Amino acid sequence: MSTTWDPALYLDFDDLRSRPFLDLLARVRASAPRHVVDAGCGPGHLTQVLGQRWPDARVTAFDSSAEMVAAARELGIDAVQESVTDWRPEGDVVVTNAVLQWVPGHRALLRRWLQALPDGGWLAMQVPGNFTAPSHELAREVADRFDVDLRDAATVAEPAAYADDLAGASSVDVWETTYLQRLTGEDPVLHWISGTALRPVRDALSDAAYRDFTADLAPRLREAYPANADGSTWFPFRRIFAVARR
Repeated sequence: MSTTWDPALYLDFDDLRSRPFLDLLARVRASAPRHVVDAGCGPGHLTQVLGQRWPDARVTAFDSSAEMVAAARELGIDAVQESVTDWRPEGDVVVTNAVLQWVPGHRALLRRWLQALPDGGWLAMQVPGNFTAPSHELAREVADRFDVDLRDAATVAEPAAYADDLAGASSVDVWETTYLQRLTGEDPVLHWISGTALRPVRDALSDAAYRDFTADLAPRLREAYPANADGSTWFPFRRIFAVARR
């Protein structure tokens, strides 16, 4: 079953979700690419950053979600609906941000994309590395009670594995960062993961069942991520990055 997306909910944490993309882009040292592709563009707000970085390049984008593509097109992005598994690499810079964790076998996909790039082309990717964090472990425990499967630690590889996958490139830069994000509002961790990790649960359950699911999960998350004296909550979020030049 495909996952549906809510662009507005995803953008509720725009600043926090954008920072890893900007950190990834800072390590792509392409000077004058002709064609830049945003593979899995989401609502397109970060695709615009690619156009600002390389104003003379043709910037195109795609996403598997019709809702996300529609949102990107409203921003004037040249976006089409397509899955990353069906896409045939083009362009001399390919950026994929927080997408490949949804794709089983994406390590082989990365190797194919790298081989398809022209000499001097760049491939940059970022995925979340927090599948063993309390937020995700608790969500899996509750989802199991509702007969919904959620992704586990095997969803993404460790940084060294991605470095091995891209070792044939002329340069490889792989790293990880744990951002300590300050979240605010009622049940902020639940709200954060509702826009991403919990989308398969929302798709699988009825409205009433999903309310029961969140009612069960919310107090567990509040205990795992207690509020500070000012009412905010610290939320550690690990990310894994890789940049390679063919």
